[in-house]
Amino acid sequence: MFNFFHLPKLLFGFFLLGAMAIAAAETVHVAVAANFVEPLKTISEQFEKATGHKVMITSGSTGKIYAQIKNGAPYDLFLAADAKTPAKLEQENAIVPKSRFTYAIGKLALWSSRPGYVDNKGDILKKQPFSHLAIASPKLAPYGLAAMQTLEKLGLEKKLQPKMVQGENIGQTYQFVASGNAELGFVALSQIYKDGKVKSGSAWIVDTNDYHPIRQDAVMLPKARDNAAAVALMTYLKSDASRQVLQSYGYAL
Repeated sequence: MFNFFHLPKLLFGFFLLGAMAIAAAETVHVAVAANFVEPLKTISEQFEKATGHKVMITSGSTGKIYAQIKNGAPYDLFLAADAKTPAKLEQENAIVPKSRFTYAIGKLALWSSRPGYVDNKGDILKKQPFSHLAIASPKLAPYGLAAMQTLEKLGLEKKLQPKMVQGENIGQTYQFVASGNAELGFVALSQIYKDGKVKSGSAWIVDTNDYHPIRQDAVMLPKARDNAAAVALMTYLKSDASRQVLQSYGYAL
């Protein structure tokens, strides 16, 4: 027979277990390059369900986030759009030793929000029936640098310079095109691609031989050394579940 005198003890036990679970859950603050915001949101949802930890996301250009970190921004992890910037932080002893790894290889695309506007070979750049070409700042955003390398290889850099409008990061560049303020622009493939196809508009997926590989590295920052959520997320980024998300957004591994 059930003893009702044990009920308060049982309730207290359940309360204690719940309190321990809440105490064990932590929050990880991730600074992420603009190209990786949507994939990270998907990964974070899966991660939170699997672990109980919480993920806070701040996005921007890789160059700007680097400057914020050097000025003491309270980030735990940094997911950059290149390998150079995390390596620089490593040389400056500004990361947890041996935490740097490549989480994705990015791809560049020339995109228009108009269906049928951009051909699948990028010949529209030579025909130039447009007034504005959006591009991310080559000094701050690795995808902007890749775009300039592509134009240089095509011999169109100087010819198209007067038509270029620059975004501070690849997120702002995408908005220029999505809003129609620029007829087309160079964006991260991940911004327009999902599950094997371009989601809207028209695009040329730029040949990866036309620009230097966009190797994207992640690092753990010193304040996260004892943060269980930060350690768990760094591990989760290397998991098969994360890799499937990356591939669905068009990244190479």
